[in-house]
Amino acid sequence: MSQNVLIVDDDPVQRRLLEATVRRLGYGTALAESGDAALAILRAGEAADLVILDLVMPGLDGFGVLAAMRESRIEVPVIVQTAHGSIETVVNAMRAGAIDFVVKPVGAERLGVSIKNALRLGSLEDEVRRMKRRADGTLGFRDLATRSPDMTRVLRLAERAAKSNIPVLIEGESGVGKEVLARAIQGSGDRKGKPFITVNCGAIPENLVESTLFGHEKGAFTGATERHQGKFVEANGGTLFLDEIGELPPNAQVKLLRAIQEGEVDPVGGKRSVRVDIRLISATNRSLLDMVKEGRFREDLYYRLNVFPMTIPPLRNRREDIPELARSFLARFAAEEGKRLRGISAEAMSLLSSYGWPGNVRQLENAMFRAVVLADGDELTLAEFPQIANQVDGFDVRIPPAPVREAGAPVEKEIVRVEIRDPHATSLVDEVGDVKKLEYFEAEIIRFALAHYRGRMSEVSRRLGIGRSTLYRKLKEFGLDEGFDEEAA
Repeated sequence: MSQNVLIVDDDPVQRRLLEATVRRLGYGTALAESGDAALAILRAGEAADLVILDLVMPGLDGFGVLAAMRESRIEVPVIVQTAHGSIETVVNAMRAGAIDFVVKPVGAERLGVSIKNALRLGSLEDEVRRMKRRADGTLGFRDLATRSPDMTRVLRLAERAAKSNIPVLIEGESGVGKEVLARAIQGSGDRKGKPFITVNCGAIPENLVESTLFGHEKGAFTGATERHQGKFVEANGGTLFLDEIGELPPNAQVKLLRAIQEGEVDPVGGKRSVRVDIRLISATNRSLLDMVKEGRFREDLYYRLNVFPMTIPPLRNRREDIPELARSFLARFAAEEGKRLRGISAEAMSLLSSYGWPGNVRQLENAMFRAVVLADGDELTLAEFPQIANQVDGFDVRIPPAPVREAGAPVEKEIVRVEIRDPHATSLVDEVGDVKKLEYFEAEIIRFALAHYRGRMSEVSRRLGIGRSTLYRKLKEFGLDEGFDEEAA
């Protein structure tokens, strides 16, 4: 799904012109004729990845909108537009929170560059804020924005669970983001900012499960050289997240059941119980009910955990979220690796949206990390995803096998064949794999002809097979008439 741009302008002509230009650039649009209407759209949580904001409007002007967005913590990047690009106006707009500015009337090329830069910077800032809130224990459901109906239903359920202290069981395949959802539940409830302790039950040796969860006293067993308070006590006042809960051995299941029922734990070797106040969230990638039927999980513990169940759908069932996830991973890894990457090509995004992702979000994250490391250009292309491309029909990127040389054989020079892409070629699909509109290609052909024939309008119209009056009309329609003098041409 393409990113959406909210256009805010009280002039209907300017709104239509900007809308046509933004759509030709491959983005979705939403329109607002006033500052109040724009704020209503943003506060309602409707999808807006970027705002193009007119500064001079009756009623609530652009500066008022920027101030209201800051007060409401609406963290959407803003490009301001004004008919008078004075230094003072620009400085004031930047101080108010704008990322960039354009002067009316803005050309398609200038606007396209500004939108790409703003979206890239906005993605990076979103990722930084998300990581900070995760570290602070204040990650919320706004950080888990989704465009998938199935995932939206899960988030609505999670919002209800966050308002109480009810035990939650999150089910889903490995890598779908169960821990992230658990953090959002904690960050949206009254335990926000309190400890969030994670325990991977499948990664603890069986003989250390009780000690890890409930703690032990010094000298309780061989190797216990000091007292350990355990994960339950560490999470006191906050949230305990038990991942892969189905991997707990039977003896630990008994003690876990008592800890949940009584609100207290018995440290190994301890003489008295320790009271704890925790919010318990469990997660599993297996069916606990099937394990109960097979006798591998206690039925009474299952019903204690399965009070408020929810299932996160796999990534292949919510492909609408792939573009946004990919862009957020790109922003983070590009910053970490010190690379200036402006985005993902339309073909590469189409590939990512078509792949099945058996490893879900975790696999997508790792694939983006590898692609950023491999990237040599200023955007990610199919060449950075060869293993994935070879598993999707229509995206065949051949990886030459490593040469095998027998011992003593002379070393032969390796011939490397590099595919050269025509710089004048343009993709037939947009960033999510949908065929682009005819008007996009018409504008691109005219733009190329203008550059190729150096603005000689008679030659351009003759080569394109259209009359000059039709050509001038097309130039105005596509916003390409800036800098061309009809009489001189």
